[in-house]
Amino acid sequence: MSLPDFAPVSPAELEARLRLHRLPELGPARFKKLLEAFGSASKAISAPASAWRSLGLPLACAEARRSTEIRDGAGHALAWLERPGQHLLMWDQPDYPALLAEISDAPPLLFVAGDPGILEEPQLAMVGSRRASRPGMDTAAAFSRSLAGAGFVITSGLALGIDAAAHQAALDVGGRTVGVLGTGLEKFYPQRNRRLADAMIDSGSAVISEFPLDAGPSASNFPRRNRIISGLSLGVLVVEASVASGSLITARLAAEQGREVYAIPGSIHHPGAKGCHQLIRDGAVLVETIEHILEALRGWQRLPLSTEMPSAAATHPLLVLLHAAPHTSEALSVTSGWALPKVLAALTELEMDGRAVCENGRWFARVS
Repeated sequence: MSLPDFAPVSPAELEARLRLHRLPELGPARFKKLLEAFGSASKAISAPASAWRSLGLPLACAEARRSTEIRDGAGHALAWLERPGQHLLMWDQPDYPALLAEISDAPPLLFVAGDPGILEEPQLAMVGSRRASRPGMDTAAAFSRSLAGAGFVITSGLALGIDAAAHQAALDVGGRTVGVLGTGLEKFYPQRNRRLADAMIDSGSAVISEFPLDAGPSASNFPRRNRIISGLSLGVLVVEASVASGSLITARLAAEQGREVYAIPGSIHHPGAKGCHQLIRDGAVLVETIEHILEALRGWQRLPLSTEMPSAAATHPLLVLLHAAPHTSEALSVTSGWALPKVLAALTELEMDGRAVCENGRWFARVS
């Protein structure tokens, strides 16, 4: 990289970068190629079209850079940044997340609503099916609560299903969480999770996007954002996924980025478990309890290693175990030291109270 490390960005340079960022067909690689070739976005904007063409850049980019639409979009972004709690991180600035900067196609710009500081905290990504089963949702929530309680920021894509369960569970125990969008921050998708996103921002967490603020949902953008989810994180935990799930894209990207990949197994008869089983066959770590994750990441934690749940979740000894991971009744008997008849009686009471559910022979703590 020929640019000086952490060179300050002037207002004019910021506006020029926001204009480049809006250009069609100008992804991270081409954005960085322009800055390396010209030394700044300001010089790239004013360079002749022939210089752009010599770099192999599309003619559409060169023609659009000075258009009214591009200027107005950059001006709108500058106004957005003047509001409290709204930030822009740039890949060559000191506040850019260090782990994300390591990936080859790190986004040049990141829009952040909320606290950008948590992007430097140890993060663990949790992803899975948008059409998750009830046990899958409960498992995601249980792992998220425990991992957040152990000091990890929970990162996911704010999609329906597993993503939303992971974000919400982290908030429920006072933890922090990062949502990475596949749209611009002003075109939130899916709208059903808008309230969850607002709660994340209000509680000191963050919602981020590499896309221009007004970028709407596009099928190609969601796989693209997955590299950010994995790139920010020390590892990726896949909770429930079919073989065609986008979660497997995130897992593959994580492996390519040198991150850990974890997968929770399920029933061989459940289509939503087949993606996880495929990952395990391909070398992902089989996870049954959060200890399998915490042991691998122990050195990264800033808080003491602990799987204890907050007091609100620890009102019943068996729920403490079920919040950490699903168990069979026999496993609960062994782990708790209780006789099996006592365990079965307690589980029956928890099930009647709506606090636990049994599916395919395993008990899960219910999400409240």
